[in-house]
Amino acid sequence: MTGSVEQGISQTHGNTHILHFLVRLPQAAETVWPALTTPEGLASWFTPADVLEPRLRGAVTLRDVGAGQITAWDVERVAEYTVGAGGRIRFHLERDGDEGSILRFTREFQGAQGGEESEPRWRARFERLIGVLSRR
Repeated sequence: MTGSVEQGISQTHGNTHILHFLVRLPQAAETVWPALTTPEGLASWFTPADVLEPRLRGAVTLRDVGAGQITAWDVERVAEYTVGAGGRIRFHLERDGDEGSILRFTREFQGAQGGEESEPRWRARFERLIGVLSRR
């Protein structure tokens, strides 16, 4: 089984923009988790994490995204980073069969961040994540 990025959904409510993705991965959650929650993992497909304290209310600084705190943390299941001016990045992992996992992703932000937060740009990031994980 290979990974796949399902159709991204983009919504706008006033000044709030929300992106949702469903990413199917052939790796188990315990293999995917470090790619979403460690500085090395995030840098391999998304952006460097200059600060990441892996716990609820821990500090987080994602380069080119912003600084803030971890607002949800359930090991091998949910990591949510609230960064920048009202921005939220949420990774929710679920089991998919015996060996795979599903990543439910949400990116919420305020204002016009254009290309940085576009559906095609996140799709490309998730394609990179699939590639990184397939080499492990």
